[in-house]
Amino acid sequence: MTSVNAIAWDDTVLPFQLDRSDIRGRVARLDGVLEGILKQHDYPPVVEALVAEMALLTALIGQTVKLRWKLSLQVQTKGAVRMIATDYYGPTEDGEPARIRAYASFDRERLTEGTPFEQLGEGYFAVLLDQGQGMQPYKGITPIAGGSLSACAESYFAQSEQLPTRFSLSFGKSSMPGEAERWRAGGIMLQHMPKASPSVTGEGGSGEGGLLSVEDLLGDEETSENWNRANILLDSVELMELIGPSVPPTDLLVRLFHEEQPRVYDTQPVKFGCTCSEDRVRQSLSIYSAKDIEKMTTEEGRVTADCQFCGAHYDLDPATVGFEANDK
Repeated sequence: MTSVNAIAWDDTVLPFQLDRSDIRGRVARLDGVLEGILKQHDYPPVVEALVAEMALLTALIGQTVKLRWKLSLQVQTKGAVRMIATDYYGPTEDGEPARIRAYASFDRERLTEGTPFEQLGEGYFAVLLDQGQGMQPYKGITPIAGGSLSACAESYFAQSEQLPTRFSLSFGKSSMPGEAERWRAGGIMLQHMPKASPSVTGEGGSGEGGLLSVEDLLGDEETSENWNRANILLDSVELMELIGPSVPPTDLLVRLFHEEQPRVYDTQPVKFGCTCSEDRVRQSLSIYSAKDIEKMTTEEGRVTADCQFCGAHYDLDPATVGFEANDK
């Protein structure tokens, strides 16, 4: 347990539980993290908004992964924004920050004046979990639907884990007096405890395209009443309460859910961080033959690579990469 005054809320995820409602949740604030992600790229505003939403979802979902585990969210579509990828690396040691990185691939000419979500089109939302060497990675997918990436994440939990889940997010650029404009993001995630989620049988659900919805998962009357009451309280949150600097998450939880007996746990600090390195680039090139490496070599006689996440540039001698070089 953590005292209210000990929490520094920028770039943190605060886990909590509503004892009366049998609901768990997280409050996330991404400030420097989001600024670190987006300053690496020259994204149009609609793409920035999608990356911001994905990064915030990644922080809220990723807080539960164990030490040294990796959680990834991916969006693949046929729309103007072809792909969004985020990674959450669990802390290497207890008390250390987790790391988040993200990037998007898009066709600038196909972007429209519509909403950020309208830039996606047909596709899927995926959650991938890597538990480390020797463990089989997990992957769950759900169609792009529901009008937001948050709705896609809610649908994923309904289909793959049969857990009623709700996100309330806020993100955008803001500035304090005397400070430069910067990105700020904040959000709350609610999720019914697993024991309250019934096993769903039969084909299809009541959601869009036959997907399971929260209503399909809520079992008895008490569970439904608890979930609906908590969601009505969450609906009263103001956007500036999520991203504004003057309301700590603990104060926000008390204001929203004081009758639900909120209980907070230790915060998880997060930071922008990339795992790229020259060794990893060399490893990725180790599958190519000398003929393939020759095709990749620039006119200056170098093999170059850029990290999509952080923009790091690698300049290598072609004689030192490829599987022939590794056999020497």
